[in-house]
Amino acid sequence: MTMKSVSVKITAFALSAILLSSCVSSKKFNKSQADLGNARIKINELSDDLANTKSRLQLMEDANASAADQLDQKDKTISDNQKELDAKAQAIADQQARLQHLQSLIDRQSAQTEALRQKMAQALGNFTSDQLSVFTKNGKVYVSLSEKLLFPSGSAVVNKDGQAALQQVAQALNENRDINVNIEGHTDSIPIRVKFEDNWALSVARSTAIVRILTSTYSVDPVRITASGRSQYEPVADNATPEGRTKNRRTEIILAPKLDELMQLIQGAQTK
Repeated sequence: MTMKSVSVKITAFALSAILLSSCVSSKKFNKSQADLGNARIKINELSDDLANTKSRLQLMEDANASAADQLDQKDKTISDNQKELDAKAQAIADQQARLQHLQSLIDRQSAQTEALRQKMAQALGNFTSDQLSVFTKNGKVYVSLSEKLLFPSGSAVVNKDGQAALQQVAQALNENRDINVNIEGHTDSIPIRVKFEDNWALSVARSTAIVRILTSTYSVDPVRITASGRSQYEPVADNATPEGRTKNRRTEIILAPKLDELMQLIQGAQTK
């Protein structure tokens, strides 16, 4: 074999090795490129997953924050409602206390009124039922004196029996000074024809005549007394009969225990 032939073979072998090496490197490169592409795709997928996870996390955080706000608002509402209920419960308790106090005053007032009625009935026990009567009405004590006990017909001058009855009334009034007194004159429906202009004038004249006797003769404090006349307009019986007219011709001494504490309590409740 000549040197030239050997040289050619060496050259061919070297070229084959170079070509083979080039082929291997290209495959590795292509594989590397493919792997890089897949890695980039994976990275993109992971990035998307991360973004979605962050978005879901933000939604959950927003939902939790909203739920916390709602819970705080509910807690505040419950607290406000509880305060309102406590205030209403206190108001009810205060009202019940005032009502109990009011009821105790009313009970005490009723007891005082009944005691006064009994005292007046006892003081006037020597007079007959057709001369006078003692009873309670609307929380007051009424001493109803007939015309025949107090006055001659058509007159406003108190007679002897009437003055004796008024003396007994005055004694009871002076022993019970916390009593307001209203003297109220009443007539029947027959028009008056002599001395007085009408039944109004007669009823008022009779009540003022009694007031003068109580205050001037028997020293009842005039500040406590009011005189008034109702004429024929508050009958207790039928004016169509003589018996009814007799009952209607009367003078009522109306006794009312003072209600200062009771009225103050009522007025205080009305201003609240």
